[in-house]
Order: sequence, then structure tokens, then C-alpha cells
Amino acid sequence: MKFAPLPRSFFLPSARLVARRLLGHWLIRRLPGGFSGGPIVETEAYLAGDPASHAYGGETARNRAMFGPPGHAYIYLIYGFHFCVNAVCRPAAQAEAVLIRAIEAEFGLELMRQNRHVPSAIQLTNGPGKLCAALAIDRTLDGLDLCDASSPLFIARNPRAAAWRRRRGPLAATPRIGLNRAADWPLRFSLDLSPFVSRPPRPA
Repeated sequence: MKFAPLPRSFFLPSARLVARRLLGHWLIRRLPGGFSGGPIVETEAYLAGDPASHAYGGETARNRAMFGPPGHAYIYLIYGFHFCVNAVCRPAAQAEAVLIRAIEAEFGLELMRQNRHVPSAIQLTNGPGKLCAALAIDRTLDGLDLCDASSPLFIARNPRAAAWRRRRGPLAATPRIGLNRAADWPLRFSLDLSPFVSRPPRPA
């Protein structure tokens, strides 16, 4: 199967819009044994001036990739063990990004199972740390170009994304998970009928 990355222009709007529009498109990891990944079913937006954003205190060595350019990966470590992958949005220096919280494991399941030993396919990728473990995503991929088909990690256009979202919908906009600041902002987007969503959506 051939994958065509989303163009950089896709990531120029605010993360609030990109987070919704990413649902149904494919997160693809290129591994020595082939491609792994699947359609994105859950995201969170982090905005300029957002007190929950890693960029809120300014640019650092850790968050530098978040300051652009758009269409690049921002990858960070949490709890000293789990990695999380984000797609950077807006022009350089605006520092907005979309956290990819869950994908449906569709391509390269055997490759994912080599990285994450769990009893069901759902448990491979139904959370941000889980999907990074299954796809072997870590800080070595921080800053890479998600719009380049030759990249080891990219986001590919699903030409049937709109129809796919209708089948998995409705789309829910709810508060983000695990935050102490701006915890009530409805910037988590998910597809209600996907079993891979990390937590059932709750009302904003």
C-alpha cells in the first residue's frame, strides 16, 4: 500500500482545528520489517498561551521542536518511561501542537506486537504512551518531518477519511486528560464508536 503524507499546509491552522481534522488520517511508522500504524481516533490540542502547554514558559531544549516549523514531530518523555508524539501546528514560533492520543492498529500488527506484548490489538495503541511503544517512537524522532514520505514517521492522507469518520463518529469534543491547568478546556477530540479511544468521552 502506498501512503501519501499530508501537505505542510494541513498543519498551518490552529491546533484546535488540526486536532479535529487529523481524525481518520493515518499515523505511519516505517520500521525495518515494513510499515506499522493506523487511523488516528483521538487527539488533544495545545494552543499558544495555553497554561497546559509545554511551550507556555517559553522555548527550551526539551520543547524546541514545538516552536516549528509546522508539520514536524514533537516527542517528549513523561513519567520517566512513556513517550508521547505530537504534530506541530501554525507557523514557526507560534508553538501549537496536537497530541496523538490513540490510533486504530491497522497496519503491521505483528511488528507492533514485537514492541508491545499485550493480549489484544486494542491494547496496542489505545493511549499515547501505548501507541508510541507499539510503534517504537522515542526522542530520537523528535523534530522529524511528518510531511515527508521517506521519514521514519509521518502522517498520511486517508482518501476516505470523511466517510471513515462518519462510521466511527460522532466526533466528541471533551476536556483534556490528566491536566492540572486549563483542565476544563474542551480540546480533546475523539470518535465515539472507535474501541481504541483511550477513555470514553465525557461531556465538556
